[in-house]
Amino acid sequence: MARVRMQNVKNIVLIAHDSRKKDLLEWVEYNRDVLKEHHLFATGTTGALLAKRTELAVTRFKSGPLGGDQQVGAQISEGVLDILIFFWDPLEPQPHDPDVKALLRIAVLYNLPTACNRATADFLVASPLFHGQYDRLLEDFSATRDEFVRGFEP
Repeated sequence: MARVRMQNVKNIVLIAHDSRKKDLLEWVEYNRDVLKEHHLFATGTTGALLAKRTELAVTRFKSGPLGGDQQVGAQISEGVLDILIFFWDPLEPQPHDPDVKALLRIAVLYNLPTACNRATADFLVASPLFHGQYDRLLEDFSATRDEFVRGFEP
């Protein structure tokens, strides 16, 4: 298995659907002292709201429906991001639902610590593992890829 080392300072991406933005903002304000020690990223509107309301530095991707979720997924697959905090609304259909599903799939595929609600996010940042280096294990999918390729060989 491959390993990805998460450093003491984490790259944390924060995303919230419109109906959950208030919850995420409250959570970030409550955890401001912990989060200010890390690099924060967010999708469009969420990032603008976070930066304005908390005065924390937030690197912004595009809004989710405009490709932001895909940008985040790409950064996860490249090993740039360490933690995903994604307060999504399970009761409200989104115009970019396929992108949301793809993002969650990539987070699981790359064994990224992911919180989709306040309780899980609280547990994540309260964990002793959050405050130091951590080696994330990544499954080696080369055998699966090679088998798939062999299926196309003459």
